[in-house]
Amino acid sequence: MKAKSSAHYQREYRKRLREQGLVKKEVWIRPENAKQLSVMEKQLRQEVDEDWLKGVSAMTVGNQAWTTTGLYEALKDVELFSSGKASVELIDGVEPALHLVMNEYGDLPVFLTVSGEQIIVEAVLWSVNEVSDVAAFNDAVLRTHKYFPLSTISLDHVGPDADYYHMFGALSSSSILENVVFEIEVLASNVIQATEAYADFLTFQVAAS
Repeated sequence: MKAKSSAHYQREYRKRLREQGLVKKEVWIRPENAKQLSVMEKQLRQEVDEDWLKGVSAMTVGNQAWTTTGLYEALKDVELFSSGKASVELIDGVEPALHLVMNEYGDLPVFLTVSGEQIIVEAVLWSVNEVSDVAAFNDAVLRTHKYFPLSTISLDHVGPDADYYHMFGALSSSSILENVVFEIEVLASNVIQATEAYADFLTFQVAAS
């Protein structure tokens, strides 16, 4: 089955936000404040426990070094997953991974792995074949991807003759659980925003705001 592009999840994401009675408001901020804005946006969508908000704002590092299996057990009890807003599945293998489905973001699939001292959280954006002008797009990404807090865009070879753009974030394997959850949610949000930001380079239709 052909992988769905990020535009599909972007459309589903916007649809579900509208169904919740939420509205989009444009704001202008300094780029270095993007992370703080992400936290505030999350808070303004619903009531958030004050202790949780302090946890995601404090970028302190805990003493526990996570494994993929350990994170799976811990994430199952986090409100994001226990409430059904997202789901988590452990994929066993030589290098175990977590398959996360972000239900509030149009069922966007996200993958998480723990490798040594790093936790990697990533999602597929689109294939090279879905970009109208690859050289111009690559130039645009290099000049603008810094505006997506905590996330980076890469080009990866996936299977025979298949190159895909991915968006990923990395943090320490000793990070506190609240920061891992924050990384997951920021990545999902950034995938949606990147799809809109780079729409002019894509050969498929992107949903309007």
